Amino acid sequence: MRRRDVLRATGGALTLPALLAGTGAATQDAFEPLGEAPLTGAKEAVVGPDGYVYVAVTDGFAVVDVSDPAAPAVLHENRDVWSDHEDGPLEDIYDVKVDGDRLAVTGPANPGPELQGVVVFDVSDPTAPERVSTHETTFFNHNCDISEGTVYLCGNDGERNPLVTVDAETGEELGRWSIVSQDETWQEVPFIHWPLHDITVEDGVAYLAYWDAGTWLVDVSDPAEPTLRAKVRGRSAEEFIDLSQSESFEEGRQPPGNDHFVAPNDDGTLVGISVEAWDVDPPEEDVRPGSIHLYDVSDPESPAKVAEIEAPTTDDEGFTGVWTTSHNFEFAGDRLFTSWYRGGVRVHDISDPSAPRELAQFRDSATTSFWTAQYGGDSFFVASSRKDPSEMETASAAGDGPGAAIYTFPNPDGPVPTASPTASPSPSATPADQPADGSTADATPSATGTPVRQPGFGLFGGALALGAGAAWRAFRRDD
Repeated sequence: MRRRDVLRATGGALTLPALLAGTGAATQDAFEPLGEAPLTGAKEAVVGPDGYVYVAVTDGFAVVDVSDPAAPAVLHENRDVWSDHEDGPLEDIYDVKVDGDRLAVTGPANPGPELQGVVVFDVSDPTAPERVSTHETTFFNHNCDISEGTVYLCGNDGERNPLVTVDAETGEELGRWSIVSQDETWQEVPFIHWPLHDITVEDGVAYLAYWDAGTWLVDVSDPAEPTLRAKVRGRSAEEFIDLSQSESFEEGRQPPGNDHFVAPNDDGTLVGISVEAWDVDPPEEDVRPGSIHLYDVSDPESPAKVAEIEAPTTDDEGFTGVWTTSHNFEFAGDRLFTSWYRGGVRVHDISDPSAPRELAQFRDSATTSFWTAQYGGDSFFVASSRKDPSEMETASAAGDGPGAAIYTFPNPDGPVPTASPTASPSPSATPADQPADGSTADATPSATGTPVRQPGFGLFGGALALGAGAAWRAFRRDD
């Protein structure tokens, strides 16, 4: 049983009605964090059925206790994963996923390190996780999922970029599926347009985000024999074959396309697709950062777009500007919890999917850059911030600079006035001479004027000269 099913069945694992009386949700003055736990290297965070938060921390994973949402505390850290391997430890860990008492830890997120694969841990005791299995891959591992005893990997090899299924207990590969089996033309397209970027598995269906190739639903009720169920959306391979290098560069970082993360609502009738994209340079009036698209898939053979949640605005919406494009999110009942990097976190009521209604938002572009937002219980949700954007010039390229943390927020029950764009837990977080959106003019470029690596396509330009098989090495260094 997946986490949100447990929470829905129990009415929420954790409640905090008394604490809400002192928050912005109750006073209607502002919407601000309940608590914060600094955590170096924080990337993806997921809430387990036990109520603990499991976090990828770049050089390992951590467990955060949120039983008191006002005072989240780091309970356990393992920054030496698979160190007994001759090429260990496992590095560049951006993603973890949990299902029941099993935690999948995968890496490296980008090509480079010798050791590539996934480690499964038993987290029945979150204070002392024990290794269950390992699986070594011939491809890097940017994202993953785990469900009902199977680990699902993004097998980006540059040849087929398949979904790969692995037995969580034995570490043995079970099966594969690729969009190449549907259209071999993709093998003629530069890799940067069709990586399998992320996977979500619910109730025997794998939801696959294949960037410009779109979003695909694959039946994994038999993980050894995945089969196509439906294609929700996506562009054709023929659109990319004859593009020049500069044209491919632009197409790969702006809408349409760029399906980055996909997940269904609780009953699988609605799918959300985050589009990680930016304005072009120079800016164009009709190009905005990527949004979240909602599709009715109650009939998978006839998916229909029903709504779009646009990205927060900023003065500089370009690839080298202030990132407010969509990132990861989660459905829980009739709520949608979303993250937007320096655009903050937002909560929408989707009881009418065709008309999402914003209930609350928090944004402090000067000190936070949110990776994900996850339902924590009836009274709160959890979000991970990767680092302090104001420290981009000096923070390491791995994104583990000051400001990386796990935040908790009150879970709004009704309409809540949104905070100003510069809302912050600390009045001193936004300097008086800072732009109104909380950005800083030199937050992205380094002192030499060269952009540092960012969560999406930090070294995008070099990828196009490398060919399909090696493109990711320069194409993606963070995200």
